[in-house]
Amino acid sequence: MSVVSILSSLYSIKKQYIMLHDMVAAHSTVRVSVCRVNEEKEEIFSTELVPGDVMVIPLNGTIMPCDAVLINGTCIVNESMLTGESVPVTKTNLPNPSVDIKGMGDELYSPEIHKRHTLFCGTTVIQTRFYTGELVKAIVVRTGFSTSKGQLVRSILYPKPTDFKLYRDAYLFLLCLVAVAAIGFIYTIINSILNEVEIGVIIIESLDIITITVPPALPAAMTAGIVYAQRRLKKIGIFCISPQRINICGQLNLVCFDKTGTLTEDGLDLWGIQRVENTRFLLPEENVCNEMLVKSQFVACMATCHSLTKIEGVLSGDPLDLKMFEAIGWILEEATEEETALHNRIMPTVVRPPKQLLPEATPLGDQEMELFELPAIYEIGIVRQFPFSSALQRMSVVARVLGDKKMDAYMKGAPEVIASLCKPETIPVDFENVLEDYTKQGFRVIALAHRKLESKLTWHKVQNISRDAIENNMDFMGLIIMQNKLKRETPAVLEDLHKANIRTVMVTGDNMLTAVSVARDCGMILPQDKVIIAEALPPKDGKVAKINWHYADTLTQCSNSSAIDSEAIPIKSVHDSLEDLQVSRYHFAMNGKSFSVILEHFQDLVPKLMLHGTVFARMAPDQKTQLVEALQNVDYFVGMCGDGANDCGALKRAHGGISLSELEASVASPFTSKTPSISCVPNLIREGRAALMTSFCVFKFMALYSIIQYFSVTLLYSVLSNLGDFQFLFIDLAIILVVVFTMSLNPAWKELVAQRPPSGLISGALLFSVLSQIIISIGFQSLGFFWVKRQPWYEIWHPHSDACNTTGSLYGNFSHLYNETEDDPHNIQNYENTTVFFISSFQYLIVAIAFSKGKPFRQPCYKNYLFVLSVIILYVFILFIMLHPVASIDQALQIVCVPYQWRITMLIIVLVNALVSIMVENFCLDMVLWKVVFNRDRQGEYRFTTTQPAQESVDYWGKCCLSCALDCRKKIPKAKYMYLAQELLVDPEWPPKPQTTTEAKALVKENGSCQIITIT
Repeated sequence: MSVVSILSSLYSIKKQYIMLHDMVAAHSTVRVSVCRVNEEKEEIFSTELVPGDVMVIPLNGTIMPCDAVLINGTCIVNESMLTGESVPVTKTNLPNPSVDIKGMGDELYSPEIHKRHTLFCGTTVIQTRFYTGELVKAIVVRTGFSTSKGQLVRSILYPKPTDFKLYRDAYLFLLCLVAVAAIGFIYTIINSILNEVEIGVIIIESLDIITITVPPALPAAMTAGIVYAQRRLKKIGIFCISPQRINICGQLNLVCFDKTGTLTEDGLDLWGIQRVENTRFLLPEENVCNEMLVKSQFVACMATCHSLTKIEGVLSGDPLDLKMFEAIGWILEEATEEETALHNRIMPTVVRPPKQLLPEATPLGDQEMELFELPAIYEIGIVRQFPFSSALQRMSVVARVLGDKKMDAYMKGAPEVIASLCKPETIPVDFENVLEDYTKQGFRVIALAHRKLESKLTWHKVQNISRDAIENNMDFMGLIIMQNKLKRETPAVLEDLHKANIRTVMVTGDNMLTAVSVARDCGMILPQDKVIIAEALPPKDGKVAKINWHYADTLTQCSNSSAIDSEAIPIKSVHDSLEDLQVSRYHFAMNGKSFSVILEHFQDLVPKLMLHGTVFARMAPDQKTQLVEALQNVDYFVGMCGDGANDCGALKRAHGGISLSELEASVASPFTSKTPSISCVPNLIREGRAALMTSFCVFKFMALYSIIQYFSVTLLYSVLSNLGDFQFLFIDLAIILVVVFTMSLNPAWKELVAQRPPSGLISGALLFSVLSQIIISIGFQSLGFFWVKRQPWYEIWHPHSDACNTTGSLYGNFSHLYNETEDDPHNIQNYENTTVFFISSFQYLIVAIAFSKGKPFRQPCYKNYLFVLSVIILYVFILFIMLHPVASIDQALQIVCVPYQWRITMLIIVLVNALVSIMVENFCLDMVLWKVVFNRDRQGEYRFTTTQPAQESVDYWGKCCLSCALDCRKKIPKAKYMYLAQELLVDPEWPPKPQTTTEAKALVKENGSCQIITIT
């Protein structure tokens, strides 16, 4: 069985690696065209590309086999493989420093700084646009594992090993059993030599004690629970390619979620607009597509200020831009390749409203018909586009209405940024209040602005004008309110996780504002919680790295004092459950760039930020993996839930990664959900907890089975006896295997609880459980063994012994059957053997029932019908052959006849043994010790408050006294994040105050020391 288990594991691992290699090799070898000397094109394999090659991008697009920077033309690229955001991005050619202004000639190329001009490996080029007679070209800058995709592949193929305390403790426990076996081995040899046993028998019996103590069936028994859990997961649509991770999922206390497609639906919805007229906000409007607004500057801005493009006739682009453009119902037309080829410059994109929205002209006479037909054609051409920049938080365009002499500049972006670039007299007085109302409701708010450009600005001048010259002195036009809809099940699932004291973290490729808004909407950040944004800046111009701390918003001052009750703010004391210390009233949010700077320059702040970090935006794939590792470094058990290829590294690195996609992410992820819903996360954790508790139960049972049988054999060795072959077979096959494979069938408990199962075998509760049952079993087995020798009918058994006749004629005829048996050379048949066999057989079943626990992690054992049926059948059978002997069975099992009174005595011993074992396991351990001494293994079991009722105070002091009596030494938290939470409670400098800056010291030490400087 162990061989089968090993072979199946090897097969699944090999299959997984083949799938991974196939995924990596799928797009790594393609034919590409490169430019050689004299503009000659040559086709080569992508594996032959080296940095410096000039690659020609095909007109119909391609999948990039390397990282390259555009030097000619523009490309529309789908970067979802890297970012997780399925939004086509427009890439432009790298600007020529020699003709750029502001002395940028000394600037060096960087893939991060110039990512708007870089085509990354693994991304899909959907369309290309080119100039007359010129090809779209790019220079190769990185290949192989040096590319962005290569780094992602490396993290998938060669992840850091995930360690789990259960398996480490299992090896340690097995070593202890080996030590026990060594003691038995030495005892057997010495005892046999003293009793002058033959050398062959000594060797067999001494080796036999080793196989008894270290059970060979243990791997198969441990695997059974995992296999059953895997089967149950499959029934609810969760597929697993790494079964050992199921147990680890039972320990998860933090889950990272991707945002787009995981927590939210794909894209945004337009809630409405709020225009400004005469520096006052008008009422919100839902319908933007109407005749009254069709020629307004507000709608013109919505129609032109975007980065949309047509791909195979379908409008594509940023979801926000797409929803905004669809809301006005306009039509977008782009120049064809033939039209572009006829001009020296790219033809402008034109937008126009549908004809039904344009007001009909009423001519006064036939002679004026043509004059009224011309204005009916209303088109706007987009002359120049300044793409959206996350650093600037805005985008702008220069457009021109057909027939107008002057051009218009339109701008949209973050409201605060847009307002700062507008004329103060055009901004409403209540701008900040209106904006705050919308943001608190979780809306995504975009501001619009406009201004007429000077007539001297020609088409050619606009193409070379700087962005700053356009984006200033604007007129504020109003707000667009977007709604990022959550998936229907998201808030309920996150609430269940929070009730179970499982932290939730958002890690996304989307921008910060959207991520924080979604985190508040879904309940990841509560309304009264503060959000502290950490903006880290790398060293520059001789200045050290620094972090600027900003509070995203403040609590609304409530006029009603009862709205903020003192009970809403938990009072922390040193007696609080350490798991609850992490629950605080502030959260950190940061983007990927800040995260990288903090990892490099502020190592000592990383654990503190991990303790309260909730929103991580604009995270690259490798940064997601680094975040998972940083959380694991402070002893969190991290789960990861995502749906994109950009999540692969993090899914592989996390303790429990679950993919909501059946594409690339499912290959790297240990778990894949058939339904794209995060409701699979609590289901996985519940099954993981059930599987983990099953593993503990099975391990404890197998340990007790080994010790019980070890002690039985050791006792019998003392009288030069042993268990018979069929007795061993009956115990191992009929009892142990049946019990092990049925006690693992308990399904998971129906809901998540705040309590977590222990992470390892070497914990107080589990050790107490095992040791107490060992002592009880040894005690009652010894009682039977020595008590039988004190019976008046006892004698050293021989074939003619007739102990049954002492009870009368009931067993008189039966005793003659034993008298007719042949001599027993191995001394199996004796009164000690029979007594030990019956008592130990019942003990296996007793500990199986005692260890087969249900709530709060598994369903009660009485709902495990196969286990109940198996135990009842075994109990009845053993009880039957003990109280009503059957000659053929007794002869096969080499059981001797004992008086009926002794059979009743053995039954009483077994009943008392069962009562004591179950009382100790279920009352002393679960009701007392687990709650008082081992309460750190439970999360949120109880809290101490400043005021307590009288009875609770008595219970409190009782618990304290018992805890002190059993554990006088104050325990230091084992988990780093718990210890850190204790330290931060008394740290007056944490969390950082608003508008403060943390600077790294010029000479960074090994611990990455830093200092906090307050900016006034």
